[in-house]
Amino acid sequence: MTQILPVLPAVAEHYCDQRGYPDGVAFMDGQYLPMSEAKISVLDWGFLHSDATYDTVHVWNGRFFRLDLHLDRFFRGMERLRMKLPYDRETIESILRNCVALSGHKSSYVEMICTRGSSPTFSRDPRQAENRFIAFAVPFGSVANKEQLERGLHVAISETVRIPPKSIDPSIKNYHWLDLVKGLFDAYDMGAETALILDANGHIAEGPGFNVFVVKDGSLSTPAFGVLPGITRRTVFDLCSEIGRSATAADVSRTEIKAADEVFITSTAGGIMPVTRIDDAPIASGHVGSITRQLMDLYWQKHDDPAWSSVVDYP
Repeated sequence: MTQILPVLPAVAEHYCDQRGYPDGVAFMDGQYLPMSEAKISVLDWGFLHSDATYDTVHVWNGRFFRLDLHLDRFFRGMERLRMKLPYDRETIESILRNCVALSGHKSSYVEMICTRGSSPTFSRDPRQAENRFIAFAVPFGSVANKEQLERGLHVAISETVRIPPKSIDPSIKNYHWLDLVKGLFDAYDMGAETALILDANGHIAEGPGFNVFVVKDGSLSTPAFGVLPGITRRTVFDLCSEIGRSATAADVSRTEIKAADEVFITSTAGGIMPVTRIDDAPIASGHVGSITRQLMDLYWQKHDDPAWSSVVDYP
């Protein structure tokens, strides 16, 4: 009896990716690459286990905004996750600046990433993984588009609970986003544009990539428990200190946020962005409030201030 051997497909010599990518420049393994060529191994723990930390900073009109604070947080995250890189802080800053300069983008979204990496033997021991650094610069993008910045966002509160801080330290910026993504789909189902989810105690926590502030009787508050202490969040505290407004971190209930005079969200991807509707009801008059507008204006003015920003040297 003749045995029929299976016909196996050929193994390609090189990977071919037909997807489209934003215009930009990435850095990986000592190389500067177009975004379409920046790939990681399927064996990288950053992909397999979300074992990574990262930070994002933006460039506006050719200037990095508060880059030092983002680098501080990135290095703290790596230390707490027991990650090490062959690059010091000065080198990483230089890599970020090179990515932006090579991209040519005057307004850019810039990300730095450290993954656990992988081991040559596919070991399950994270100590045997070679940590990997990745950076890239692409065109600036915002959580809110131009129309939403003018009229304010419609946000829905999801019943989804944020991963508790006893499980994942929220001060380490990470890719554990399944709770946030679930909240986002909940918001879409409710006809909203983005979401807020809850902390383990039932209070308001944060949204997909942003913190939230409530304004009541001229004073500001923002959730304190189980949230990432965002750099734009910190910037709001700094701006409030300059203009003499009270701003505190404390529990914010669902009732308090719906009864607010003004609400806004904060993110490196967009800055300070107004919210004028939560669930099925407007916030106060349903229009962007005066304090929110004042802070938005001050925030963007600071981008030209050398004390808050630093110039990119383009070729």
